[in-house]
Amino acid sequence: AMFKDAVLISADYSQIELRLMAHMSGEPFLVEAFRQGEDIHKATASLVYGVDAAEVTSDMRRVAKTVNFGLLYGMQAFGLSRDTGLTRQEAQAFIDQYWSRLPMVRAFFQGTIARATETGYVETLYGRRRGVPDLTSSNGMRRSAAERVATNMPLQGTAADIMKIAMINLHRELREQQVPANMLLQVHDELVLETSQADMQDVARLVKTTMESVAELSVPLTVDASWGPNWNDQTDLDLD
Repeated sequence: AMFKDAVLISADYSQIELRLMAHMSGEPFLVEAFRQGEDIHKATASLVYGVDAAEVTSDMRRVAKTVNFGLLYGMQAFGLSRDTGLTRQEAQAFIDQYWSRLPMVRAFFQGTIARATETGYVETLYGRRRGVPDLTSSNGMRRSAAERVATNMPLQGTAADIMKIAMINLHRELREQQVPANMLLQVHDELVLETSQADMQDVARLVKTTMESVAELSVPLTVDASWGPNWNDQTDLDLD
């Protein structure tokens, strides 16, 4: 259907893989920070550097952010030094400090790799599996590539599962409530819908509520929404 005064709504899961890392590792520091709605990178920097949150510089936060996201992809000191301009030694020191302050994150990743080495696969929270036979390869390059897959898939794969369930639930809600909106596009952690400007707030609220209630985790799933005449020119929506 074409809409009078059509606008696009974009809704995306905020830091979903980091939230899943908190939930799946059970790391109390991360779980608590997400529950309190803290700036996770700032909180991590404060913990790892051992300074008050007020003393965290933008550089410290940037390093913490690079590590928080990098760990999801099996980042090592080399990658961290390349992405932050730290020396290899500084990067390694930061990672060591991170592991010592967030031991359950490390245990989670090590446990994932150990289990996958035994079973030959990794899986998402919903039981969707991916084989990683190269974990036992005699070739070091293939083995470390497989370790990166094993590290990342349970998180990224669970995020993908959650998005699929969100789309199914949202499709049903839009139909049952006869909401004048079309789901157009899904990209990674983001959904794009089309509706009329008059219905925009209501539609965005429904999208947010539906996406946030897909899974009951130890941390909240939060969704940020924006709207605009096209996908490029978007203004944040404050729905709370």
